[in-house]
Amino acid sequence: MPSYEQLSELLDPATTVLLTVECQQGVVGPDSALPELAKEARSSGALANVARLVAAAHESGLQVIHAIAERRPDGRGAGRNARLFRAAERLPVQQLSGTTAVRVAAPIEVAEQDLVVRRLHGLSPITGTDVDTLLRNLGCRTLIVTGVSANVAIPNTVFDAVNRGYTAVVPADAIAGVPSDYAPVMIRNTLALVATIATTDEVLACVTRPRRAGRACVTRPRRAGRA
Repeated sequence: MPSYEQLSELLDPATTVLLTVECQQGVVGPDSALPELAKEARSSGALANVARLVAAAHESGLQVIHAIAERRPDGRGAGRNARLFRAAERLPVQQLSGTTAVRVAAPIEVAEQDLVVRRLHGLSPITGTDVDTLLRNLGCRTLIVTGVSANVAIPNTVFDAVNRGYTAVVPADAIAGVPSDYAPVMIRNTLALVATIATTDEVLACVTRPRRAGRACVTRPRRAGRA
């Protein structure tokens, strides 16, 4: 785990964005297409921790982006080149555009200033979507990645973020996967190699830390003549 000073330096509110991944009713809600994943997201506290992070971001002015996976009723634009995609077509709950399944799930609250990005294809909320362009326009340098699942979408998101030059921060207790013991293994053996791993409380301590007027709490003074 990083020190408070190290994490604070990364989480400059002016250059940090919080991303929630597939925290939608049809995935982590009571009527999920993936009940085992939904149960794990809730029983582990991951979904509640995502909600805490989003609420803190709203209070501190940190930008939030919600990444939603959905499909058209006719399936146009969706891939069938992976077993996961073909299996999703047969699930009793479909992530159809415009339905309650693709609304952000409680207890996460969506504020007016939040951005919601929807995708019809792929495994990552970054590749082939508006997310990368939005992050660059927002001046993002650090991306906090939360949500589901640790099996597929979360590692895809982290890899894509790192490959595009962002620093990824993953609150380990704000992501979930199945089975319940898989997420810690993924974090320890894979995500920890490319992302900064922290806890929700550690991220909150930096995001909610009082800041001096006119300066972000996490910036450090720089000597003249240095970049």
